[in-house]
Amino acid sequence: MTSFLKTLLALFGLLGACMGHAQNYLAPQTGVWVAKDFRFHTGEVMPELRLAYTTVGNPRGEPVVLLHGTTSAGGSFLSPDLGGELFGPGQALDAQKYFIILPDALGAGRSGKPSDGLRTQFPRYNYDDMVAAQHRLLTEGLGLTHVRMILGNSMGGMHTWVWGITHPDFMDVLVPMASTPNQMSGRNWMMRRFIIDSIRQDPAWMNGQYTSQPPSLQFANVFFATATSGGDQGLYRKAPTREQADRLLDQSLKAPSTADANNHLYLWEASRDYNPNPHLEKIKATVLAINSADDERNPPSLGLMEKALQRMPTARLFLIPASEQTSGHGTTGQAKWWKEAVSNVLATAPFRGK
Repeated sequence: MTSFLKTLLALFGLLGACMGHAQNYLAPQTGVWVAKDFRFHTGEVMPELRLAYTTVGNPRGEPVVLLHGTTSAGGSFLSPDLGGELFGPGQALDAQKYFIILPDALGAGRSGKPSDGLRTQFPRYNYDDMVAAQHRLLTEGLGLTHVRMILGNSMGGMHTWVWGITHPDFMDVLVPMASTPNQMSGRNWMMRRFIIDSIRQDPAWMNGQYTSQPPSLQFANVFFATATSGGDQGLYRKAPTREQADRLLDQSLKAPSTADANNHLYLWEASRDYNPNPHLEKIKATVLAINSADDERNPPSLGLMEKALQRMPTARLFLIPASEQTSGHGTTGQAKWWKEAVSNVLATAPFRGK
């Protein structure tokens, strides 16, 4: 057992009395582990790669890993719409029962990223590198050999598919959300190109050596988010008139932002060669894929998920119906839509050993 887990076990006993104050689950703990000589798929080696994470719950409980979206971080799962619906007593991921691990992906949050100083000299990572970093964190950093579940949302959902084909014996359950196990293509990749090209072609980017954030960054991010998230009904409910639509858009364009152009550029480009489809037969875990019917980036009308599921006998799809209350690609950011399905799969999926 690592020293960090020993410390957590001591804290777990002390924090039990604190439940029900700031949130309905035990206070999160944060940590950083440094991976030595991390090798990227390009062959480049970084002598030290910082990998940050947050944990919630009982270190003796069943480990579960939750993976965040592209421009987010592990702490995003602590929001009322996610952790508030999942981690409390009797909830799907009761923190008294589970040891919940929330990594900051390579390139995001407090983990190593271009803005730490290397800028565009930072190795040009991809999703395989990001999953490799998560695997080293869990195994070498936290001393885990097996987890009950890996659940990921959006980019984290795509990482979950990669986990299933690269480390098929590491988990019992895979829950990829807001994603499909198909290569980047169609609207999803075209819209990512808008962000990538907007940054690269902005004179203020200065080949990554800018002294202030290029103005294209926030415009491209808002454009992408509006075009690929929110849901037709959800956006219309929020902005049923032109005046309300203008107001909503202006608020997004003028909102304070701490985003860094190089970090965002690397994160969006990292999906460029994502394609677990040829290897789906390697997956051994029980798979619960969760998508929403109004997901703009992964539209069910393409039929891609159904074709993929046919190749995985232990997989099924939970499709959240579209409504005025859903928000397209962002729907899975609210656990109320899928927490019961996750609770059920955890209760029924076989344990595959440790």
